[in-house]
Amino acid sequence: MPRRFRLIPSLLLATTALSLPLAAAADERVLRIGMTAADIPRTLGQPDQGFEGNRFTGIPIYDSLTQWDLSKEDEPSVVIPGLATDWQVDEEDTTRWVFTLREGVTFHDGSPFNAEAVVWNVQKVLDEEAEHYDASQVGVTASRMPTLRSAEAIDEYTVALHTSEPDSFLPINLTNLFMASPLHWQAKFEETGDAESAWAAFAADPSGSGPFRVTSFTPRERLELAPNEDYWDEDRTPELDQVVLYPMPEANARTAALLSGQVDWIEAPSPDAIPEMEARGFVVYSNPQPHVWPWQLSFLDDSPWLDRRVRHAANLCANREELQILLGGLMGIPVGTVGPDHPWWGNPEFEIRYDPDAARALMEEAGFSSDNPVRVKVQTSASGSGQMQPIPMNEYLQQNLRECYFDVELDVIEWNTLFTNWRRGADDPSANGANAINVTFAAMDPFFAMVRFTSTGAFPPVSNNWGYFGDDEFDQLIADARTTFDEKGRNEALARLHKRIVEEAPFVWVAHDVGPRAMAPRVQGVVQPRSWFIDIATMTVE
Repeated sequence: MPRRFRLIPSLLLATTALSLPLAAAADERVLRIGMTAADIPRTLGQPDQGFEGNRFTGIPIYDSLTQWDLSKEDEPSVVIPGLATDWQVDEEDTTRWVFTLREGVTFHDGSPFNAEAVVWNVQKVLDEEAEHYDASQVGVTASRMPTLRSAEAIDEYTVALHTSEPDSFLPINLTNLFMASPLHWQAKFEETGDAESAWAAFAADPSGSGPFRVTSFTPRERLELAPNEDYWDEDRTPELDQVVLYPMPEANARTAALLSGQVDWIEAPSPDAIPEMEARGFVVYSNPQPHVWPWQLSFLDDSPWLDRRVRHAANLCANREELQILLGGLMGIPVGTVGPDHPWWGNPEFEIRYDPDAARALMEEAGFSSDNPVRVKVQTSASGSGQMQPIPMNEYLQQNLRECYFDVELDVIEWNTLFTNWRRGADDPSANGANAINVTFAAMDPFFAMVRFTSTGAFPPVSNNWGYFGDDEFDQLIADARTTFDEKGRNEALARLHKRIVEEAPFVWVAHDVGPRAMAPRVQGVVQPRSWFIDIATMTVE
């Protein structure tokens, strides 16, 4: 491996020191995790820090009406019942869904979960007139379920959800709406006197219904969780005594913490350090993920990406096979958002591959050359949820694409800021003049994989169509899929959508993540699912 692409100089492993507590006592079952986030994801119900927030403060502390099955490593994760046991669309009004709720569930504060709690949690992010409405939670919620409009309690354990248009994706989207305790928030409101202060107090002392409850929270330093011994799902009632989460955005710091025994688990280990980790008995888990590492392109009037030949050339000039070697094999090579074995594939006419001669021919046809390169600016981060190894990967692409007449400038900012900018759009001052953005995305459902990037209804600030890509053709393809409620027909419609996305190339598809994480051998019960998420509740430590 060329030295300039080495991800962690080996000497750093010996010299990096962290101010973390000493290892837990031998009789304590404590799991200590080093995240890639620079701060503790928000704990008030709707996490930030991308889907790493859902993974570490959403799913452990809270429940949603529907949830992902994370119990299998050899099959794609699917949506299963959570706090809702059943749901169906109203055949006479397909903008209305009826959900049957799970009985006997209580929040961490002891208050009951019921239909009124669901209504309250919908209002917290959608009803600006509600006393408990929290604008700070809207951006990371509404953009993930953009058609949901309201909820109504039918009886104690039945609720109706209303959408702005027929939307067969709604049950999947609801995995992102976490249920917080209304009564616990109300108590905070009565103590503080205003909604903003009440939410701040709630975040410091949250109450969900998930398998873990918060016992200690120090922003930017650590979050401590204890098991919810009254959890409703016996299969997910934790055997751990404690989980401690640490923000560690630097790969070398995470690696040093694991090798020195200060943590038991790190996300996104440095590929250079993996041989040493495995030699010392640590276990590296990975599995193909429905997760894409791309450049998402701008389609504003002044963007160099408006010419499809330039977009195709960039996809043909990226040497993904060599990048895979540089990452120690810890990436998948994409040929689209999904692959040929997926029901949404659609057999696109444009083939994503490494073909620099074809790329240069397209660039010359578009008027570019080594003496007249196209200048592009990419906004990225130094770390973050799903970002893999963003700086080395982008520097590799920067050099790689130079061979095809691209002059690439990188704008490196903090991860959570980048994630916020993603919803503001390419025309917002936060883009700093970038005409591409490097934010990874989960692709486990139609909305997250395709719709939010190709619908004109998903233009900022509604959702994540940062580059303003889309037209009547794409809107109709999306409508065909969204209004089809049988699985076979919906998959056929989604295949037509994916085919056109690949052909028009609003992304440079660079990698599929495999979700690598390294753990001490004492961590047991680990299931590395084919999902962006993972279930801590079923793990234990020796």
